[in-house]
Amino acid sequence: MELAEVLRARGLRLTAPRQFVLEAVYRLRHATPDQIHADVAERAAGVNITTVYRTLELLEDLELITHAHLSHGAPTYHPVGDLAHAHLVCRGCGAVEELPERALVGLVGELRETRGFRLDIGHVALFGLCGSCTPEGEPC
Repeated sequence: MELAEVLRARGLRLTAPRQFVLEAVYRLRHATPDQIHADVAERAAGVNITTVYRTLELLEDLELITHAHLSHGAPTYHPVGDLAHAHLVCRGCGAVEELPERALVGLVGELRETRGFRLDIGHVALFGLCGSCTPEGEPC
């Protein structure tokens, strides 16, 4: 469903800032509000950071985007896709990679079976060092 249709269904209008913010989230894939604001500002200089925060909240309420905490700083927003995924975050270079849900099937099943816990995959972040930041010969 298009953004305009989703907004209309909730009695809201499609505005340029809303469109720019959603496009920035899709373009950047994993971005903080400041990064999204910088991207939007290149297209529409009049959009301030408060508008970006409000729009991110609205888009998340509409289930078009979601966020994860990939560091101690601001949340990172990304599109809601058909495939759930966790995040691999490199403490060395800051790279973020998506980890398909199927890679965590064993953990998800064990948590549900042993603790009755339902894991929200989209908010899982695993921290470590990527292959480029791990010194050769160093054990995992």
